[in-house]
Amino acid sequence: MLEPGTKAPQFALPDKEGKLVSLSDFLGKKIVLYFYPRDNTPGCTRQACAFGAAYGDFQALGAVVIGVSKDSIASHQKFAAKHELPFILLSDPELQAIQAYGVWQEKKNYGKVSMGVVRSTFVIDENGMVEKVMPKVKPDTNAGEILEYLRQANS
Repeated sequence: MLEPGTKAPQFALPDKEGKLVSLSDFLGKKIVLYFYPRDNTPGCTRQACAFGAAYGDFQALGAVVIGVSKDSIASHQKFAAKHELPFILLSDPELQAIQAYGVWQEKKNYGKVSMGVVRSTFVIDENGMVEKVMPKVKPDTNAGEILEYLRQANS
């Protein structure tokens, strides 16, 4: 997993419309980059809806919210439409960004071990440096914790 103070790995991934989005598109802005396991699962839906509900607050603080999973573009389209998600969702089926940010890890679920995305959030500063790393976040509190952090950082 990346450490604060390191250069954020660059990537170019398709959004829910199939348009390529690069991290470098947002230089000069604060980025909230969150990785989640899968569209339309209970935890991921709660997390995405919390980011969606707080989206105006993130915008007011000058932050861009980007969610990344290995789901397909079509899956992201349905997920965003169903839950009216106003922020960017990126599709990473080849695990390009997921592995670059170190969130593809061994997970244990009911005694079974498998590889998967560990729900994690990164705040990237205006110069493309990792400012804050939150590994293994809780879906219900993640958006609020990030907002609080950004408010304190801006005051």
